[in-house]
Amino acid sequence: MPHDHAHHHPHHHAHPAPADFGARFALGIALNVGFVAVEAFFGWRADSLALLADAVHNLGDVGALALAWAALAAARLRASDRHTFGWQRASILASFVNATLLLLLMGALAWEAASRLVHPQPVDEWPVLVVAAVGIGINGATAWLFASGAKGDLNIRGAFLHMAADALVSLGVVVGALVVLATGWMWLDPAISLAIAAVVVWGTWSLLAQSVHLLFDGVPQAVELAAVRRGLLGLRDVVALHDLHVWALSTSKISLTAHLVVRSGADAQTLLHQAEHLLHDEFDITHVTLQIESEDYAAHCALAGASACGGAVRPGTAAAGRA
Repeated sequence: MPHDHAHHHPHHHAHPAPADFGARFALGIALNVGFVAVEAFFGWRADSLALLADAVHNLGDVGALALAWAALAAARLRASDRHTFGWQRASILASFVNATLLLLLMGALAWEAASRLVHPQPVDEWPVLVVAAVGIGINGATAWLFASGAKGDLNIRGAFLHMAADALVSLGVVVGALVVLATGWMWLDPAISLAIAAVVVWGTWSLLAQSVHLLFDGVPQAVELAAVRRGLLGLRDVVALHDLHVWALSTSKISLTAHLVVRSGADAQTLLHQAEHLLHDEFDITHVTLQIESEDYAAHCALAGASACGGAVRPGTAAAGRA
């Protein structure tokens, strides 16, 4: 095998999303805009600060849905000379913003609930009860629209969590209103609100942590780097690898680069096809760039010593003996 090196860029197209979520975002936004208008109107008629505050909260969620939809559209924009990966990372940024907004909203809800625990306020519960019951249906239906994509795409998961949290809040409001009507315990409404906020924060924290991790080019949670390394070293004629990097291009597409050190006389094309299929089938890595190097070239590759975490050799090879 010549001592120079060759580049190969096998590119699989990413798996399509479980469904075309563009139409689902449009429907979800339309449903929630209509509900915000109804909630604000009845909140004004009933002089209910709780309903008016929840209307503002739901309006914020409409903005979150719009943000997630815009990120989905941005991720489909073509790459250019200025943005060689396109705008795929917009979906990761949207998931981070969505998680941050949801935590801030829950913090505001907890603050208001704590204030009302100290100073309970009478509320006309019947309009609250009816509108909140409608909210369960609207928010629950919107969350259902995104349920199928919540596991495979962090951005879709953010939209799902937003709407599921709203449905949970509405359910808590209904339960609280029923109990208050039956007992007159005005403190129960803010107490339930605090419990709901705690549950939502618990579920949202992992979304925030994952999105921050991906923003800093962390290895996606679904990929075990050690297994990727073992798989590539297990390919015939691969004696070592270095400069192995795995990161998320978007919330649904994973990228990998690596230098493969191969035996003299190895069939590079066959090896590259094997590596491509291994990474696609076993790890769902769809954007792959591999550099093939001879052992002599690898010994002088400037990047070989600069990527300790990505370097490895096959046990029992000459390369291993020299390591």
